[in-house]
Amino acid sequence: MKNFKIALLALISILAISCDNDDDDAMALTGSGEVSVTFDNGYAGNDLLLGTTNAANSNGETLTVTRLSYIVSNFSLIDVDGNEYVFPKDDSYFIINQEADLDDISLPNIPAGAYTTLKFGIGVDDEKYQQGGEGQGDLWTRAEENNLTWSWTAGYKYINYEGTFTSATVTDETDFKVHLGRLGDQVNYEEVTLALPTNVTVSDEMDSNIHLKIDASKILASIHNLLLSDQAVLMTDPEKAPLIAENIATMFVVDHVHNGNGH
Repeated sequence: MKNFKIALLALISILAISCDNDDDDAMALTGSGEVSVTFDNGYAGNDLLLGTTNAANSNGETLTVTRLSYIVSNFSLIDVDGNEYVFPKDDSYFIINQEADLDDISLPNIPAGAYTTLKFGIGVDDEKYQQGGEGQGDLWTRAEENNLTWSWTAGYKYINYEGTFTSATVTDETDFKVHLGRLGDQVNYEEVTLALPTNVTVSDEMDSNIHLKIDASKILASIHNLLLSDQAVLMTDPEKAPLIAENIATMFVVDHVHNGNGH
């Protein structure tokens, strides 16, 4: 009986210390910190290696990707209480480019807290587009440097996906191009909402990283199956552009979270 009482007291002490630590951890989240996001481009579960032939996708087409770049924008984080912190819009447009090894973005001055959800857009939203060049800062220059502007009209490519392919009906290596952007009043901008497997913790003393895995095979084979054998150049098709946009929104998943620097 004496031993039981000792064990019970020890357990109560441990629980009390644990609760105190939890309270201390919650109270310690003060100030602000940085959240970085890594965009780890892949293809059907493998690393995306430009110029290397991939296994056939679910459409039965074999792609060799030579270019993948895209615009991500309008980032926000939702905390454990459901409050959404919207990153300043003017600073919320980033370019990911596999050729140039641009795969990380930084979101500084995030208010201290624990965040459960990441949100962002793919492309340039209508509000930013309507601001014109004066309201877009250096976005146009950065996009142009990364092959994300049209050469024949004033507008952004939200994604530039190029390479060659073969299929059962197209046996010779054939060029393909998938360029998605605004088509007249058709914005083709998509939003992505990702639940985090581990809360992202931010404070004066802690910066954190969200590591995303991207599956480029889903650009053509996801919600909608788009055959390059039928149409190898997809740029200005008003029927297929929204389907490509919906597919692209499915290619992002959270692989893991690092709290306290590091990738």
